[in-house]
Amino acid sequence: MLVILKRNLALISLAGLMVFASCSKNNDAPEDAGKDPYGNPVTPGGTAASSGLQLATSTTFGSVFTDGNGKALYAFAIDANGTSGCVDGCLLAWPVYYAGNETAPAGVAATDIATITRADGRKQTTYKGWPLYYYSGDATKADIKGDGVGGTWFVAKPDYSVMFAKTQLVGRDTKNYTAEGVEGTGETVYLTDAAGKTLYAYAPDTFNVNTYTEADLSNNALWPIFESEILNVPSIIKKDVIVQITAAGKKQLTYKGHPLYYFGGDAKRGETKGVSVPAPGVWPILTVNTPALTK
Repeated sequence: MLVILKRNLALISLAGLMVFASCSKNNDAPEDAGKDPYGNPVTPGGTAASSGLQLATSTTFGSVFTDGNGKALYAFAIDANGTSGCVDGCLLAWPVYYAGNETAPAGVAATDIATITRADGRKQTTYKGWPLYYYSGDATKADIKGDGVGGTWFVAKPDYSVMFAKTQLVGRDTKNYTAEGVEGTGETVYLTDAAGKTLYAYAPDTFNVNTYTEADLSNNALWPIFESEILNVPSIIKKDVIVQITAAGKKQLTYKGHPLYYFGGDAKRGETKGVSVPAPGVWPILTVNTPALTK
């Protein structure tokens, strides 16, 4: 009986050692292995993985982008130039979204979906050039709590008419400008098209009246009319501040009564060269606080 008892104790000890070894092996896994704040698997480097970009319908926001598990995705105004400005501690609240080999959801142009390589080496999915993120405050797939945070984070949608960027305004004269059109430093949150390209107003224009564009469009290349349908807008403004007018035979959007234009000299999204042409204040950018024109 004593021999049998000793043998059983030995077997129990051996089993315990095997369990301990197994647990120790799991603890040797990479520190970033596991799940992100949304329960999605996390690949080495901390990038959240999901089954692909999807569209969902929100009663508040309409059509929104989500990952394959239904978690809402967001865009950041600082990223208007197409690169991610959310780094270090920012990523704790706003984890990167990347699923790899994205297939565009039905109704979304495949050319609007792309992938960038961030400065930290990770991949990130973009829509119309806007890098996409999660929000750590969204506990369930029904949540869209990150929209409007700081006036710079917006739920990602396929149907924005306009968006907002946040950058230092730099004129064609290479000088820094503030939202008031005077020289100075400091980032400004200002209106862009849905792909992050800067929009301008023309100071002499009157309420919903384009006074710049010639009927034959001979000067349209320098300050092109912003042509768009009225779709949806970021939540920091109301949709009714956007109106569509006809100017020189084109459908032009206005913001608070200001007809909207591009600057032909802005070669890339995120550029604001027009703020100094031909002098500061002639072609201002537009902000949430831009005064409305009146009839």
